Amino acid sequence: MDRILAVDDTPDNLALIETILEDEGYEIILVSSGAAALAQVEKLPPPDLILLDIMMPGMDGYEVTRRIRQNPKLPYIPILLLTAHHASDVVQGLESGADDFVRKPVDVDELAARVRSLLRLKHSIDEREQLSLQRQDFIAHLTHDLRTPLVAADNMLKLFGQEAFCPLSADMHEAIAAMIRSNYHLMQIVDTLLEVQCYEAGAKTLTFMECSLGEIATEVAQELKHLAQSKGLMLTVNTFAPQTAAVKVSGDYLELRRMITNLVGNAIKFTEQGSIDISVTVPAPQDQVIVEIRDTGPGISDQELAQLFQRFRKGAHQQSGSGLGLHLVSRIVQAHQGTIAVESQPDQGSVFTICLPTQR
Repeated sequence: MDRILAVDDTPDNLALIETILEDEGYEIILVSSGAAALAQVEKLPPPDLILLDIMMPGMDGYEVTRRIRQNPKLPYIPILLLTAHHASDVVQGLESGADDFVRKPVDVDELAARVRSLLRLKHSIDEREQLSLQRQDFIAHLTHDLRTPLVAADNMLKLFGQEAFCPLSADMHEAIAAMIRSNYHLMQIVDTLLEVQCYEAGAKTLTFMECSLGEIATEVAQELKHLAQSKGLMLTVNTFAPQTAAVKVSGDYLELRRMITNLVGNAIKFTEQGSIDISVTVPAPQDQVIVEIRDTGPGISDQELAQLFQRFRKGAHQQSGSGLGLHLVSRIVQAHQGTIAVESQPDQGSVFTICLPTQR
């Protein structure tokens, strides 16, 4: 049974609403003030719909609506305004976050119809969110289950490569090395998907500490230098030390390292000739650290830029992967209260710019 919260400071109005809606088969909760409405909404389970009078003493319907919409812990609850006033009041109510309105004196059929319409919307949104949660749970369990056999296969392949079971020909060594590489890339995809699911589900735990983005960028460059050299690319890093050395950000070291590693790794992957340049700067007034990763790769079209950080977005380039790496980078940046931007044109390379607030 749907639960409806009716809010009005006039007892006769509440009695009329209760009579109309109880005949429709709804459970009705009556309160006479905005403060009482907010207290009722925070109880479990919350109402499925709120009928809210605009003009009430103490806290009017506009303020109640704003507070409900600003509460991130609440699910979506349709709000139907009750007003005896002009169109300007309706506009203000809708801009505050209400979904619909009914004018006083209330028409019985109109009220019942608008309530049914908003409840259909509520049920549709709830079903969609439930399906999304089920899908996320399925992906989380699937990726976790996939990782176990992948790790076992990796260990077994390495034993074969070490000739733990029998001597191998040169061709067999080459074949096993190829399988190890493929297995490693598949594990990277699974691990990235697990990380994305943790962020999406709000289950990611970050350990914040003082971090130097200049030091992290230097470490990543050293780690990936051989990959760049194997493609004939020049990989450079400029942290403008010692100016940047004393400026720290508050962040999770491993996640910040993953963020820069993913971006530099992508630049190396898609760049066939030229260079990848990493710079870390702290512009005045030193309230943010800027990490810039510039490559001379194929560039990105305007159409791809518009959806670059979306989950499972697969680019047009033949080496494009699962479409998870950049999405994960954007979630890491968001979790650190930062911003990420990209400038690119086809055949003119790309520049990824991350801005993170400095530690106060």
